[in-house]
Amino acid sequence: MDKNSPIEFTLAERDASVTITQWVYATLRHSVMYGKILPGRALTIRELAKELDVSPMPVREALRQLAAENALEIQGNRRVMVPKMTAMKFNELCHARMAIESHAAERALPYIDDSRLQLLQQIDAQIDHTQISGNHEPISALNQEFHRTLYNANPHQVTLPLIESLWLQLGPFMKLASAHLELSTQVDRHTEALTAIENRDGFALQLAIKADIREGFNFASTPEALQRFIDESNRHG
Repeated sequence: MDKNSPIEFTLAERDASVTITQWVYATLRHSVMYGKILPGRALTIRELAKELDVSPMPVREALRQLAAENALEIQGNRRVMVPKMTAMKFNELCHARMAIESHAAERALPYIDDSRLQLLQQIDAQIDHTQISGNHEPISALNQEFHRTLYNANPHQVTLPLIESLWLQLGPFMKLASAHLELSTQVDRHTEALTAIENRDGFALQLAIKADIREGFNFASTPEALQRFIDESNRHG
């Protein structure tokens, strides 16, 4: 892995109500979650402060917060890096996603009204259009938007921070993985989820969400295959 690979930032305009530390945190978090910073990439406070045109202090605090979410790893020499993936960690993250997100979906179901359902349908249609267009770059963000919109229907939602922590830990590796994968024709599990919502069928909704997550990791069909893929990604990422 090239420890000096480029870092991509989406520099959103900072609202006056948002502190510099909050803006830096959101910017770095977005870059990690969507694989703009690759696994094994070493980071320094000085480099990031220069890239974001801020002082070192908000960068230091943002890195501390991201490390607490297991998105970054602070090493003994004060350097920071996006952790590399291991087969055991990958499997734990995948199973955690299926367990927590299926629970979040089922708990959100009673609160999904017609306007929320229509919004979910619009996001799913946007995903389909993006896939057809051949521009696969936004699909990950759109898929997360679908899941987030579903779970947030529950006004008592408490699991989303846990879910987003899992997304953060998987994001860089999945971005790296997408460079070595070809999209295959799959059952549209979002359509199944939408049908389950229309039928007010919580069990079917849980199954659809679990299948949607599981099929996103089809390339890791066996532990051996996953380890080979991780090794290949580390060599070529």
